Amino acid sequence: MSRPFRFGARMIVPAPAEEWRAKCRRAEELGYDVILVPDHLGMVAPFPALVAAAEATERPRLGTFVLNAGFWNPALLAREVATTDALTGGRLELGLGTGYVRAEHDSAGLPYGSPGERVDHLRHTIEELDRLLGSQELPHSRLRSNGGTPIPRPVQRPRVPLMIGGNGDRMLRLTAEHADIAAFTGARPVPGDTTGRLLPITPDELDERVGRYRESAHGRKEPAELNLLLQMVAITEDREAAVRPLMEHVPGTTVDQALDLPLLLVGPLEQIVDQVLAQRERYGFTYLTVLEPYMEAFAPVMAALRGR
Repeated sequence: MSRPFRFGARMIVPAPAEEWRAKCRRAEELGYDVILVPDHLGMVAPFPALVAAAEATERPRLGTFVLNAGFWNPALLAREVATTDALTGGRLELGLGTGYVRAEHDSAGLPYGSPGERVDHLRHTIEELDRLLGSQELPHSRLRSNGGTPIPRPVQRPRVPLMIGGNGDRMLRLTAEHADIAAFTGARPVPGDTTGRLLPITPDELDERVGRYRESAHGRKEPAELNLLLQMVAITEDREAAVRPLMEHVPGTTVDQALDLPLLLVGPLEQIVDQVLAQRERYGFTYLTVLEPYMEAFAPVMAALRGR
């Protein structure tokens, strides 16, 4: 049996307080199961934004999609995770990745490192979070509130659900070992680019990546939820016209090839619904995330997929 579908909205546009809360309420009204924020310089700080989202909503889970582990010291991150989970009433889902934008590290004065070093740091971060958040008291939580309760402490047990995002072999093995949610972007960084530009991978390449993950995850007691980040949603009768503006960003790709990409949902509503169901059958994706600009466009797709 497939998992039920879950749907996330990834909020990427900074906004004043009331506008931010209104956007989060709108995501809840539309039926999104998770409100997510990324971790990029120039966008909102993830944890305060999620606390504000929690104050404005009642039902959706709240997640980081995904934190750049290179920005974070594990002990300080454990404090942020525990406090945010407590302040959101146990609604937090923690997404982690290595980071892929060298220019952000340079701007922050932080080392970027080799791919191997970034994966090593992510592994260390995950292991430290498991140790710190699973202990009876976090470092320095002997400072107590008036009621004598150690602070901070996460609400969720045995831990805050963990998502790991990445496509490389070592990342897939790490995801298989630790993650409750395995996130696939359907894209790869442009070689030599420092700004985070991505190129989509083909359906067959995504097949291979998901297959590699499944090999690594063989024998898990509980299978992970598989997530796909969608880059575009357009309900339209003219599929070609909808994707043509994207062609300059994917040189060498034909319109037909673009329309075949798993991370684009373009076409009549019924066709998009069929595509999502086919991708669940082919890859196992049951948790779909859309970017904020497509939050409204994806709502009819969500409604059509509920219960299927």
